[in-house]
Amino acid sequence: MRNEEIMTMKNNDFILPDMIENEFSDEDLSENYNGIKLQFQRIKIPAGGAVQFEIPGDNPENPDYAKNIEGIIVYHHKANVYWPEGSEYDDNEIPVCSSVDGVVGHGSPGGACVICEFNKFGTGVDSKGNPTKGKACKNMRHLYILRNGEYMPVILTLPPTSLKAFNDFINMSFVMRRRPTWSSIIQIGLKRIDNGVNPYSVATFRNVCDLTGSQLVNVRNYINSFSSEIETYLQQQVNDLEKVNAENYSNNGDNYIDDNGHFCISNSDIIDGARDNIPA
Repeated sequence: MRNEEIMTMKNNDFILPDMIENEFSDEDLSENYNGIKLQFQRIKIPAGGAVQFEIPGDNPENPDYAKNIEGIIVYHHKANVYWPEGSEYDDNEIPVCSSVDGVVGHGSPGGACVICEFNKFGTGVDSKGNPTKGKACKNMRHLYILRNGEYMPVILTLPPTSLKAFNDFINMSFVMRRRPTWSSIIQIGLKRIDNGVNPYSVATFRNVCDLTGSQLVNVRNYINSFSSEIETYLQQQVNDLEKVNAENYSNNGDNYIDDNGHFCISNSDIIDGARDNIPA
């Protein structure tokens, strides 16, 4: 719905993929898409305190806008990204280091995120280069949201400022009721925060309604079939990061010193699981 708030729906109004008529079988599509990398439409929390989501459509030059996103969280996972100073969240700037799962980083410095110096509070800097209480590496979370009447979910990326709201919502709406996140239709909105310096937006969450009966069964079936696609997609992401990382090694070989099979970056910290025990 262009430039308008998506209307709240009831669970019996929500159209799942198995309810959409299609003349092509999974076998037809699988064979036809062989060799094509799986991609998802991506939605980000807007900058500058805006309270509308920009949603990609068929025409990249003319996106849709909505105050809310409604759907089912079919999957979610952590992700870490470290950009060069002053290039945070720039789509045209390749991150120095990225982690698909928030556990292992690919790039410089790479390795186990839990022991990375850039993943510690107090290492961040603001747009003017001044130190902050935050982290240099941005801890984020990707939400895969299946919207009404669509086959594939969109990915909503939550920045660090929205993680607490998401964590609180999941605990109150799902953990305490012993329900999986895909068992309800939820609504995500935006709230403007004015901190006196740079206004920003944070995500808000609410449970619209719980799925029951046949719809819950159908969603569970969708989750079971979708899990393999997610695994393939995330592995593709890792492969792409490793490829970029390998190219950086070859293009900037002077920064890497071979120490009898172990490597040192910029003559400093050794990144090597064979020498140090990496925490579980």
